[in-house]
Amino acid sequence: MHHVTVKDVMTQQVISTGENTCFKDITRTLLTHTVSALPVVDDDSRVVGVVSEADLLRKEELRKQPPGKHHPSPPKPHTDTPGAQTARDLMSTPAVTIPKDASLVAADRLMHEKGVKRLPVVDEHGRLAGIVSRCDLLKVFMRSDRDIEHDVRVDVLTRSLWMDTSRVHVTVKDGVVTLSGTMTLRTDTRIALEMTRQASGVVDVIDELAWDRDNTPTDEQR
Repeated sequence: MHHVTVKDVMTQQVISTGENTCFKDITRTLLTHTVSALPVVDDDSRVVGVVSEADLLRKEELRKQPPGKHHPSPPKPHTDTPGAQTARDLMSTPAVTIPKDASLVAADRLMHEKGVKRLPVVDEHGRLAGIVSRCDLLKVFMRSDRDIEHDVRVDVLTRSLWMDTSRVHVTVKDGVVTLSGTMTLRTDTRIALEMTRQASGVVDVIDELAWDRDNTPTDEQR
């Protein structure tokens, strides 16, 4: 069964900037392409940082402060240098990136933890491969009910489960999968439900499965 990863939903055409790009050119690129941040890459296309609108505005704020006045918030590397002029000086580092083979769940969790709306995607060598946004993570839920049903029937019930699923029925409505019918063991139904939840595009799973024999521990039976 193919699990959707970051590389399946990311945008491959990424607007980035080099370490030596000047303040004005960074600003021009942000405005021209209507983006709020740019990955900063070195000569080998490895992501070394991210420069954002906030970084540029912060630099200007520091430049206009009277001599000797200290900014109330603690300084960050590079960004708080009043004389910063290039991406290398302005960028936030280290960059918050995600591997291209990471799961969508991992990407969502990282965005939430770091308080960002998009992540540069890197390959195994740290080179820029794309960018993924919160909107991209939702693309997987646009799969048709027919495609989801096919995946559950073929990839989950037929190919992945080493058990009898011939009496299991699958219906899908708006991404919600209903599994009904009968399986041999109660533990088999749990495995089938969990694997169905992991299928791409599944919003929820409704459990209407019965079993011939309850093989769960006594304290779990109900």
